[in-house]
Amino acid sequence: MTEGARLRAGDPPADLTAAEAGMWQAFRNGSVYDLSSGDAVVDDPHGGHPWGPERTVRARIVCWLLLDGPSPLAGRVSSLKLVGVQISGTVDLAGGTVEPYVEMRGCRFEREILLPESRFTTVRLVDCSVPRLEAARLHTEGDLHLPRCRFHGGIRLTDAQIGTDLLLNQAIVYRDRGGRSIAADGMTVGQDLQAELLESHGELSLRAATIGVSLSLRGARLANPSARLALNAPQLTVERTLYLTPAGLGGQALSGATPARGTRVQRFECRGGIRLDDGRFGDAVDLESARFTLTDEQELSLRRVQTPELRFLGERPARGHVVLSGARIVNLMDRADSWPGPGRLHMGGFSYENLVPRGPFTLAQRLDWVAAATAEYNPEPYERLAAVLRAGGEDEDAREVLLAKQRRRRESLPLAAKLWGYAQDWTVAYGYRPGRAAVWMAVLWAAGSFAFAHADHPPLKSGEHPDWNAALFALDLLLPVIDLGQVGFWQLRGGWQWLATVMILLGWVLATTVAAGATRLLRRG
Repeated sequence: MTEGARLRAGDPPADLTAAEAGMWQAFRNGSVYDLSSGDAVVDDPHGGHPWGPERTVRARIVCWLLLDGPSPLAGRVSSLKLVGVQISGTVDLAGGTVEPYVEMRGCRFEREILLPESRFTTVRLVDCSVPRLEAARLHTEGDLHLPRCRFHGGIRLTDAQIGTDLLLNQAIVYRDRGGRSIAADGMTVGQDLQAELLESHGELSLRAATIGVSLSLRGARLANPSARLALNAPQLTVERTLYLTPAGLGGQALSGATPARGTRVQRFECRGGIRLDDGRFGDAVDLESARFTLTDEQELSLRRVQTPELRFLGERPARGHVVLSGARIVNLMDRADSWPGPGRLHMGGFSYENLVPRGPFTLAQRLDWVAAATAEYNPEPYERLAAVLRAGGEDEDAREVLLAKQRRRRESLPLAAKLWGYAQDWTVAYGYRPGRAAVWMAVLWAAGSFAFAHADHPPLKSGEHPDWNAALFALDLLLPVIDLGQVGFWQLRGGWQWLATVMILLGWVLATTVAAGATRLLRRG
């Protein structure tokens, strides 16, 4: 029998080591091949304890089995299931099509794994030590599971297509030579991408990636403080929710369930900038309890993001900037103590329809929130807030916001316009408190009536004047348009003439400010 026929029949090659021969037979049988010793310290793939030849197989034999392995035993399905095995050399499956199921647990790889442009059904590497995973344009029909693995030189999944789920829970990934921990630009995941309790040391790049259900970074720790970005994900599409929220430690279930009482909770933490510009999220972006440690130049950037709900409920960043310019949100759920201070919040063109505050968030605090986002006067954030409050039936608060807008605008005007603004504010609050005009009018009328009751008022023409009425005379002076038939028949001298002039001027000021306020009210309507 020739060597090729003998291999197809299932007989192992003659040059296999004992460990490799056992792996060969386990592959044909579809059974787990376990070379672990039972000692947790010795079996730790990330520890320093050496594994000898009795636990080592060559990468070439692994590739042989996966690409052109022997036929399975009768009634069995061939698969590669390794536990506690050390793989020497480079696992190079680039461009290959792998049909058998692949699962490796607690294994060590001496060199990188090369899977670019390869095709798999399902791949599971669990708690393995891997120098680097190179898998650009990888295609899997099922899952790609990499939980609890450590990648010392990064992961590349650029333009990969994962049929169902991508799992990176509790993985630890260090940066490659380009500074990236995970490069997954253009990647497509059919269902969930779970990276809960992930440790990323470098830039996690998900530019233009598409996630079919949810993207969970619960409890993850992203660190790239020396560079601009720790999470770089512009044009990211997530059909449901992006979770940057806490995770429970020590439990089996990490995905979204409320941790049991007494469970230690690890929040999402990011040391470095986050870029989610132009992202589309079908349900929500959830930042519950998230902690952002930024430098003065770094940003939490959500420019032009679109999502039905933004849960901005994280810890207030001590430094850096939060940018929401051009974002479009339906429900904004937030806390007063989550937003940064003046000069570090940018909301130009930020659109939201409903405010859902978590905890106390007074109108004064909301106005401070708007002021923090407008280092220079910009009417848009005030008008957006007023429109949302009015739509919620809070008309009085909406008027207060628009009044605050006018006061903020006044500070940017020339001196003459500023003085006129103060006059409008003191009298009728720019028309947003029209009741003040009636109060001022009543006060001036009463004072004028009392004063003119003691005035010397000879008639201009004897016998051609009405009876003197100090109250009507004062009211005629104050009303600039209506003629009550008093002012044109009496001659005042000295101080009384000056008093009449002041009354006329004050009447015009009141009338003008009331008209300006009415115009604003009609324009809003």
